[in-house]
Amino acid sequence: MSDERTLDLLEAKIEELKQLNVMDGIDLSSEIAKLEKKLVELRRELYANLSDWERVKIARNPKRPYALDYIQTIFTGFYELHGDRMIGDDRALLTGLAQLNGQTVVIVAQQKGRSTEENKERFFGMARPQGYRKGVRAMKLAERFGFPVITFIDTPGAYPGVESEEANIGGAIAESLLTMSQLRTPILSVVIGEGGSGGALAIGVADRVLMLENAVYSVITPEGAAAILWKEKDKTKEAAAALNLTAEHLSELGLIDTVIPEPLGGAHKDFDQTVEALKASLVGFLNELRKIKLDKLLDARFKRYRSIGSYRELGVSEQEAYSEETAPSGDAPVEEAPDE
Repeated sequence: MSDERTLDLLEAKIEELKQLNVMDGIDLSSEIAKLEKKLVELRRELYANLSDWERVKIARNPKRPYALDYIQTIFTGFYELHGDRMIGDDRALLTGLAQLNGQTVVIVAQQKGRSTEENKERFFGMARPQGYRKGVRAMKLAERFGFPVITFIDTPGAYPGVESEEANIGGAIAESLLTMSQLRTPILSVVIGEGGSGGALAIGVADRVLMLENAVYSVITPEGAAAILWKEKDKTKEAAAALNLTAEHLSELGLIDTVIPEPLGGAHKDFDQTVEALKASLVGFLNELRKIKLDKLLDARFKRYRSIGSYRELGVSEQEAYSEETAPSGDAPVEEAPDE
């Protein structure tokens, strides 16, 4: 089966033939049509049964649309707000006011960079404490004026550097989680790419969570899980499968509310189609949430997150079997606790 790189090369060749067809007046339309048909067939074959790890690679594709691409296309009049009024600004997390179908909303979005320089400026989409505090400031502004909040999640995690720890990154994330859980205004969150760890969840406590088809959302990256669980970096595929991080899995688990379809090959293959589907979903959910009284909205939000996760108690026979499996081997002496 062909891989994405092969298909990209074929697509580039088709574009070259189209240029020749126009510039040199050579009729290559039949050949181009055959190649385009073949390209669609190969792409459909490639994306028919993607593994979870392959979904991760699509979510990280550098050609994939980022938050600003959606903001500038779906919304009008975006006015960016800067600074947390404590430390400074953080370019990895954007906040601002915008209009969605004539209604004012507040946007909180994680933004990666396209170039090396922009990625340095935006810390590869990994926000520092001042970023999350800026987000909290924007969300409280939204609550004050009754504006809905829309967040765009796209980060491998919060920035792990020393400066983050010095400025209390854990406290900033906790403050954001607490603020969103109690915010008296509708909240929509969209996972557009890679949603990783507490850095993503920090702006993901919402009344409705949307997720693009090829996005991922997890408590840890597959590489991190492989390093912890297997102590081997080559186990990333197994880790990705174990994490249930794809939109399909999360929808089945009830952790997200809808999956936004993407064109064949990913959102970057037909941005307009992706925007149309996402905008329609945002407008629909926002209209639905606006009809709910705030007290009921907050009660439902509380119940939503309290109900996440489940457990069951082991029966006697299962407990005995588990004890046998986890008991020390006969070769290793078991130390008895000293008498008190």
